[in-house]
Amino acid sequence: MPGATIKVSNPSRDTVLATRAETARTWCARGCGLLGRSGLPAGGGLIIHPCNSVHTLGMAFAIDVLHLNRRLEVLRVSTMPPWRIGPLVLGSSYVLEIPAGAAAGTIPGDRLKFIPQP
Repeated sequence: MPGATIKVSNPSRDTVLATRAETARTWCARGCGLLGRSGLPAGGGLIIHPCNSVHTLGMAFAIDVLHLNRRLEVLRVSTMPPWRIGPLVLGSSYVLEIPAGAAAGTIPGDRLKFIPQP
């Protein structure tokens, strides 16, 4: 199921949001997302593409959710507890899901960088 592993940095804030984010590009991988997991490790994450809305129905843990446009500019940052449905974010092309609290300091307008990892 997992695709490539990506490091996600925020040069606008000189921070790293994820060191080992998986990619979800297929219909099945995008639909399953983080379901069935007990949590995300520090540095872990999931990049869902294409995506403009997510949910945490059936999940056992909270996540930070960042909606990004095609240029990887942050459109929206939120923390979603379990059993919630997020909004449809117009213009969102990617969603980055990372452990709750890991997006601290990231704001709309920041431009992220995806760096493929071996």
